[in-house]
Amino acid sequence: MTFVSKDYLQETAMLDFKHPDIQELVEGKEWNKFSQYDAIGAIYKYVRDEIKFGYNKDDRLAASQVLKDGYGQCNTKSTLLMALLRAVGIATRFHGFTIFNELQRGAIPNYLFMIAPERIIHSWVEVYLNDRWINLEGYIIDSEYLKQVQNRFAEDNESFSGYGIATKCLSSPSVDWKGEDTYIQSEGIADDFGVFSQPEDFYSVHGSNLSGIKKVMFQYALRHLMNWNVNNIRTKGISNIG
Repeated sequence: MTFVSKDYLQETAMLDFKHPDIQELVEGKEWNKFSQYDAIGAIYKYVRDEIKFGYNKDDRLAASQVLKDGYGQCNTKSTLLMALLRAVGIATRFHGFTIFNELQRGAIPNYLFMIAPERIIHSWVEVYLNDRWINLEGYIIDSEYLKQVQNRFAEDNESFSGYGIATKCLSSPSVDWKGEDTYIQSEGIADDFGVFSQPEDFYSVHGSNLSGIKKVMFQYALRHLMNWNVNNIRTKGISNIG
């Protein structure tokens, strides 16, 4: 068996899996009694579907805050997924990227799209199982939201980019845990920054998506409009979005 560094199991300020709320969730779900394969699957599905796709105020929130928010995008969902997996003794690491902003068009309304950087900081989680690292990205978009996009673009059953999705096959993207890689935005990758033991290590080097007045506007106003749009898509469908 290959040795896995204890760095991939440790708690950090962002991966605060000893927080009472996270411990209560883990104990209530009894994930620590599952096999590693089943624990990964259950935690993955929880983060994908119970933590809805949406925009938090900052990429660098602690996992406990993401859990409290109840929604997240790639980077914040990555933090929560890593923390929950480490809480049950499963090794994880952070893989950092940028994605082209075009794949967010639709999820971000056109009238707000001008604030989005051309390349957006992105991440997924790598989990260690059976002596190999597996890429997990398919948890970003919750199933309810994905279904609405599929319903609207049913004829685009091959390559699709938009509404927070970039996949080779919209009708059947690889988003379910089967012991293999999962992806939902990987076809929009621009830059690959490699792997990091902790999310803090990545953000200390590459920062986050917005700064200055744009960040203030995003935190206190614009993201709420974006979340309103995403929630409307989830509940009413795309054809009803103005």
